[in-house]
Amino acid sequence: MEPQCVQLDNRGLSPPEPMLRILMALDALEPSGKIVAKMDRRPMFLFPELDERGCTYTCDPDDEGGFLLVIEKKR
Repeated sequence: MEPQCVQLDNRGLSPPEPMLRILMALDALEPSGKIVAKMDRRPMFLFPELDERGCTYTCDPDDEGGFLLVIEKKR
C-alpha cells in the first residue's frame, strides 16, 4: 500500500495559518506519510517543530514562485 500523501496550498494565507494547517495535517498523518505544501515564504518557525517531531523535510524554491515544502513523517 502506498504511503499517504497530503497536498496543501498555503499560498495567500497570513501567518500563523500555514504553520497551523501543516501541524494539524501532520497530527492526522499516517506513519511514513508525507505532506507536500505550497508556501509563499520559507516557514522558518515550523522547522524546529518538525525537528522535534522527528520529521524529515525539504523546502526548495518552487517554479511557480514561493516554496515547495515536502515533509515526511517517520514511522
